[in-house]
Amino acid sequence: MTHDEAAISLAELGNSSRLAIFRYLVKAGHEGVAVGEIQRNLAIPGSTLSHHLTKMAHADLIIQDKKGRSICCKPNFPHLENLMAYLKEECCEGHQPPDTETNSCDC
Repeated sequence: MTHDEAAISLAELGNSSRLAIFRYLVKAGHEGVAVGEIQRNLAIPGSTLSHHLTKMAHADLIIQDKKGRSICCKPNFPHLENLMAYLKEECCEGHQPPDTETNSCDC
């Protein structure tokens, strides 16, 4: 993952509504949730929800699958894992106490 890709994903999750949507989808797991169910459970107006889902899809945070007349949304778990790995990539590097020769980071 590039720095810019991580920044885009984090910026989209920096919106309170999008963060709530993403957390809701993560709870639902790999099966995903229909857009109507997201709208009902989070009480987000349809046009607003559509806007948030579009932005999240463009940032690769979610995957949208059309199933008949409804759209199912699910988290893009590989992208989330790559984002988390990017954030932890350099954990504890350069900040070891002077007398420590090994990296004792618990990340």
